[in-house]
Amino acid sequence: MLTKDELLLQLNEQGIKNINEFHYNFGSPALYEHAIRRREGLISHLGPLVVRTGSHTGRSPNDKFIVKEPSSEKNVWWGKVNTPIEEAKFDKIYSKMMAYIQGKDIYIQDCYAGADPKYRLPIRVITETAWHSLFARNIFRQYRDDKELDAHKPEFTVINMPYFHADPETDGTNSEAFIIIHFGKKKVIIGGTQYAGEIKKSIFTALNYLRPLEKVMSMHCSANVGQNDDVAVLFGLSGTGKTTLSADPARRLIGDDEHGWSNNGVFNYEGGCYAKVIKLSKEAEPEIFETTRSFGTVLENVAMDTRSRRLNLDDESLTENTRAAYPLTHVNNIVVEGVGGHPKNIIMLTADAFGVLPPISKLTTEQAMYHFISGYTAKVAGTEAGVTEPKATFSACFGAPFMVLHPTVYAELLGEKIIKHGAKCWLVNTGWTGGAYGVGKRMSIKHTRAMLNAALNGKLDNVETYVDPFFNLIVPKTCEGVPAEVLNPRNTWNDKNKYDETAKKLANMFIKNFEQFAEGSSEEIRKSGPNKF
Repeated sequence: MLTKDELLLQLNEQGIKNINEFHYNFGSPALYEHAIRRREGLISHLGPLVVRTGSHTGRSPNDKFIVKEPSSEKNVWWGKVNTPIEEAKFDKIYSKMMAYIQGKDIYIQDCYAGADPKYRLPIRVITETAWHSLFARNIFRQYRDDKELDAHKPEFTVINMPYFHADPETDGTNSEAFIIIHFGKKKVIIGGTQYAGEIKKSIFTALNYLRPLEKVMSMHCSANVGQNDDVAVLFGLSGTGKTTLSADPARRLIGDDEHGWSNNGVFNYEGGCYAKVIKLSKEAEPEIFETTRSFGTVLENVAMDTRSRRLNLDDESLTENTRAAYPLTHVNNIVVEGVGGHPKNIIMLTADAFGVLPPISKLTTEQAMYHFISGYTAKVAGTEAGVTEPKATFSACFGAPFMVLHPTVYAELLGEKIIKHGAKCWLVNTGWTGGAYGVGKRMSIKHTRAMLNAALNGKLDNVETYVDPFFNLIVPKTCEGVPAEVLNPRNTWNDKNKYDETAKKLANMFIKNFEQFAEGSSEEIRKSGPNKF
């Protein structure tokens, strides 16, 4: 382990000077002790640490910036997602942050992201709170060998000071909160927000920039592996069932959120999970439920009786975005090494609240690239103020807020790997059937699992299919365990004319959304979407 003088020298090189004390690579018990002594959180029944994140209970996308500097400027997909900030402004905020740190205690975690040794990213996370250090320790991968830790040289540093606030008028930020990534200096600075997800997602954003430049596909997806070493990856936005469907008792979990795909196969970027736990039930998701009753788990904004210290997972009074951060070792049936072979199946999940997409469709390579770039799901009425009917949501690559390069760069990499390794691709609708939200009903999880298992086990490879006239999707006519009428969404609607009208409406939404990507996409990809009406 580094000596105190060696670590102080490294900190001084970063501009961190005159600190009171530093706490280096503390384990969970020590971080618990510090967090409780500093009144950062409370211990709940059976051991999780419960914390509050104040006014920021989720990510702050409008407060995230990428420094416009020579080494990365030409590669970044600038726009609404990747907002530029001048290097001079970064330097000014950084200097103020370094002054803020003086005289304070800091916590340091040296860890890495990426289970594949060839593509791991050594990182250092510096925080002013013990619980954020515990969060980083849970989420990223830890060295199990002291010699490897001794040889650790951070290639990216995250400095997280939630109680340091920017001045928008003089610093050029949008609010007091900021998340700024400097690819040239390999630094992330975070301030004005206690939401720990910013630490996780900033490193994911860095990997999404760095690894595709090395021809490693970077993916916002879950991954698991079957008994025959057949790997599956599942893409999907929030609410599509990605975490639930990837937690299959018949398959071992590689990871639930962020992965790379190299020439060696799929590998987990993380060493832990950051699961949404609102209304979590022991019956529906027993493994994740148990983590909310485990020492070492960090629970963000989860309601708790302060006398009995028992949790109320159904209480959303603080936020609907309640979270649990825990190491993967808290759950059973995992691939401890975090690596797998090349995917045999790629699943793209969508929760279509319009109720018109087939429950499962087989995709050509070009269709897979089209739907990957589109990243479609739909919000239901009532989830946002003023939303009275389903609202289409398109998030490029199923993770637009974290994609630094143009979406077509990721899509082309995906297409190359699908062709090279012969992966089969599927679009699975976990949304509504028999009508749109408010008329129809949510797709049966039993039917979805039956279709997914049939796809993974090769039972849909040779069944009779039809081509959907609106979306050009290849749809199986039969699937064991699923009524035939369910496989054709039009058959589940009482009002067939209303179905046709709604399907045309959604098809045109796809086409309209894809216009922004058309210039960088091949003609084959552009023609792989829905028909225009």
